[in-house]
Amino acid sequence: SAQIADLQQKLLDADNGDRARQRWDSIATILEAKCALKYLLAELVSSKVQESKLQSSLEQSQASCSDVQKMLMEERNHLTELEAEFQNQLLVQEQQHQEKVNPKSWRSQ
Repeated sequence: SAQIADLQQKLLDADNGDRARQRWDSIATILEAKCALKYLLAELVSSKVQESKLQSSLEQSQASCSDVQKMLMEERNHLTELEAEFQNQLLVQEQQHQEKVNPKSWRSQ
């Protein structure tokens, strides 16, 4: 049934394409040509406006993405610094603990 539905949709699409071609092929007068041209120009303008809006939206999204990437990089750097600081503090605490447990062994070193 899925294949049948797919084939039916393909037939409808092909039929719609044929109808559009038949409309253009059936233009017989200057008036019809002017109307068709007027329609096409309106569609062109509409497409250009939509393209402009989409381009603007894309540029805004790219700028936002760039800002987020920059912020992410800064946070990663900060996290790396914190991790290094934590490791350093852990090492100092381990040394202090060892000094308390074995005070003689640290003095001889």
